[in-house]
Amino acid sequence: MTSPVSPRVRFAPSPSGYLHIGGARTALFNWLFARRHGGTFILRIEDTDQERSSPEMIDGILESLRWLGLDWDEGPGVEGPHAPYYQSQRLNRYRTMAERLVEERRAYYCYCQPEALREKREATRVKGGGLWKYDRTCCALTSVEIAERESLGLPRAIRFRVADGVSRFEDLVRGPIEFDRTNIEDFVLLRSDHQPTYHLSVVVDDIDMEVTHVIRGEDHISNTPKQQLLYEAFKAETPCFGHVPLILGTDKKRLSKRHGATSVTEYRRLGYVPEAMVNFLAFLGWSPGTNKELFSTEELTRDFSLENIGGGNALFNSEKLDWFSGQHIARLSTEILADRIEPLLREVGFWHKDLQGARRVWLLKIVDLFKTRARRLSDFVDQGRFFFTDDLEYDQKAVQKHLSPQGLSEHLTILRDALCALETFEKNDIENIFRGTAEVRGIKAATLIHATRVGLTGKASSPGLFDIMEILGKEQTLKRLERLDSFMQQAAKYQA
Repeated sequence: MTSPVSPRVRFAPSPSGYLHIGGARTALFNWLFARRHGGTFILRIEDTDQERSSPEMIDGILESLRWLGLDWDEGPGVEGPHAPYYQSQRLNRYRTMAERLVEERRAYYCYCQPEALREKREATRVKGGGLWKYDRTCCALTSVEIAERESLGLPRAIRFRVADGVSRFEDLVRGPIEFDRTNIEDFVLLRSDHQPTYHLSVVVDDIDMEVTHVIRGEDHISNTPKQQLLYEAFKAETPCFGHVPLILGTDKKRLSKRHGATSVTEYRRLGYVPEAMVNFLAFLGWSPGTNKELFSTEELTRDFSLENIGGGNALFNSEKLDWFSGQHIARLSTEILADRIEPLLREVGFWHKDLQGARRVWLLKIVDLFKTRARRLSDFVDQGRFFFTDDLEYDQKAVQKHLSPQGLSEHLTILRDALCALETFEKNDIENIFRGTAEVRGIKAATLIHATRVGLTGKASSPGLFDIMEILGKEQTLKRLERLDSFMQQAAKYQA
């Protein structure tokens, strides 16, 4: 495919829920395509279903796109030459365009009631006649019959008159596709309540907004021939279509809530970083053609192409997302990470204003300590909790495993006294004290290290103990070792 000249693409979510992972991936592919080719990315809100749409969901979608870094050139908050970008504000336009097709005999009024259509559909099913298709009852109405129905005020829809033939298009992802129109019924454009159907509104919008490329999920392939017919009827240029593979869970079924979190909002709340989410979403169907997996958004923009989107379904693997997140966290600067975990620290009551001032360096040391271990931003808070509070609970398995050696309490007392005598509380000096004490006491240094780790963190595993002790500082370290001693003495009395 030759590079398009200034393409115009759109992402048009329905605000009946938060931004789904599948929608986010579609938005990303459109955004990358536009940015790669110097085009325009349009955001349009398909909110004609007023019962299911809500301002809260719209705000959630906009915020999720901003979090991912997918800015739009035209759309809500930005506006543009083709405003409004909310379908609920364009209803008269759709009605006018539908009536135009009736006048040109490309569409007709349909007075069939829903109950009658359901009965015909059910009768066909009972007879084993396969999928029922509208029988064009109203297509054959004379002008007199139409006038009679109009005089009675009967509710009517508007149906498109599908001509015989074959619809063909060259899919940008899948290659040539064709449909026999005998399988397409005269589809509804405007319902009897004067609300437009998806096919009418999306085509009118794409024409008005001069969309040149439609990149969407493969579940829309069957919609394309109907929309082609509408472009032809409106005498408008048909855009290029590209249908990307669906996203499946590891069980090979379409991604849904049974697979876990499905919205961008949920993944943001869980502590994933947007750089990782964008990288991960790009690889759900697209490949750079090399073994490289870690990409910045700038690199994705440079290398993205529709030709490298595969035809097979993409598998959503949460373990792979964790890996991407961990890799991107390690790439971020310590200052940026500190700023990003601030809201999480505030949420659990660990934030203090001096962490932005006098104790900023202390906070950065903690971030650095966990930077290569964290998979999510929440890990900095969950795994580093012991730095921010003295309210520790000793893990029972850690207690049983590391606080049971004979004479441990006495060993720890000698260790604490030696640490107390240190003039500089730095990790190399601390390590020397541990190893020297172990040698004098005739025990392994690991015995002291594991027990001290439980006393300082409450856990059996953590980053390097000597790094932890240096960051905690001498006073806090000795205080926690005293608490550990009290705990061990109480436990000994209880066992006795």
